[in-house]
Amino acid sequence: MSTVKTLEDLKKIREEALEKKKAKATSGAIQVTVGMGTCGIAAGARDAMKAILDVIEADNLSGVIVTQTGCIGLCEKEPIVQVTIGEAPMVTYGKVTPDVAVRIMKEHVLKNQIVTGNQIHLA
Repeated sequence: MSTVKTLEDLKKIREEALEKKKAKATSGAIQVTVGMGTCGIAAGARDAMKAILDVIEADNLSGVIVTQTGCIGLCEKEPIVQVTIGEAPMVTYGKVTPDVAVRIMKEHVLKNQIVTGNQIHLA
């Protein structure tokens, strides 16, 4: 990756990132992101991630991209899972146990119904 030397370089990188995001959204891709920072792992994020991957494998799902990220900054809400479906706004869930992770996959990812009770409302 080249270094950013001018404002135009930064604008070009931003436009390329936005195009990639737009292409992913228009393809209808489903993205599930699990917060795997130190506090997330300590709170059980690995178990939540395993539950998500188990559902994908058991139900033979395709088109679901599962990623992990570092600290999201809401330590008291860990483990955190974020779901983005197409161009819909991202939904953030907190205190995600393996059982809640399965509900998120079965209800939100498969049926596009937001799971209530664990949703974090971000301003």
